[in-house]
Amino acid sequence: MSLFWQVDFPALLAAGLASGLCALLGNFLVLRRESLLGDAIAHAVLPGIVGGFLLAGALAAPAMLAGALAAALVAAGAIQIVRRLGRIEPGAAMGAVFTIMFAAGVFMLEHAAGRNLHIDADCVLYGQLEDILWLDAPDIWALPREVWTLAGVFAAAAGTALLLAKEVKLAVFDPAFAAALGFRPGLVHLGLVLFVAAAAIASFEAVGSILVIAMLICPPAAARLMTDDYRTQIVLSMALGVGSAFAGYGLAGFAPAFFGADWSLNAAGCIAAVSGLAVAAAALFGPRRLSFAGAAASLDRG
Repeated sequence: MSLFWQVDFPALLAAGLASGLCALLGNFLVLRRESLLGDAIAHAVLPGIVGGFLLAGALAAPAMLAGALAAALVAAGAIQIVRRLGRIEPGAAMGAVFTIMFAAGVFMLEHAAGRNLHIDADCVLYGQLEDILWLDAPDIWALPREVWTLAGVFAAAAGTALLLAKEVKLAVFDPAFAAALGFRPGLVHLGLVLFVAAAAIASFEAVGSILVIAMLICPPAAARLMTDDYRTQIVLSMALGVGSAFAGYGLAGFAPAFFGADWSLNAAGCIAAVSGLAVAAAALFGPRRLSFAGAAASLDRG
């Protein structure tokens, strides 16, 4: 079996699943104008992840997932409390809450390091995409645990979005109208928070929280700049996310060698950079930009 299937394929699969998952969920955040909420949750789940790790004493997915979900609920509740009691804008409330919780998570990371437990900040921030190996390829059941975890969360998120498509769309675009029809937009928002937290914990070991934040925002934002159609935006954002994952991984591995260097770049960082370039390209050359430029030129000629 070639090294591609053992080394590169599982890393590409994990990166593609994480990027597609985060892009899918990020659409609803962007459409609700709550993009910062994804950033807040990705930071706020850190103390829950570390707490689950400390309780389990190992990288046990169930304990860490439970801790992350609990931390996400605490963060979401704290944001609402700070927003209402302090009478400040949502962005300021999110910034205050996720900063405090992220600082608590970093403190807990240092505590874990002091107890000689195997978890560090680099793993949480940048992931370990290059260490995901499929040593027993082509045995499908021997795929790395990170791939199975990401696939499970992706299937759950996509299945829920399809099954509750009407309710989700109403809650995203017009929560008041959805409530008048008897739907529960608050439950949709809670489900979104939980799925973003699940995506963060499923992705952090493989790609890190930095890439989670980038993929929650960049592909949906780029797709939004390119189309006004709801379904097209979702599909396009996921395609941009997966495409950025593949392009970034290739850039990390082959760009230094092209210039004669004998080292490689961090794959997660390159993927995030490519997704950012996609947003810039959509803003500069997307249909909205071109149509605006055409309209401006017509006015000048008139």
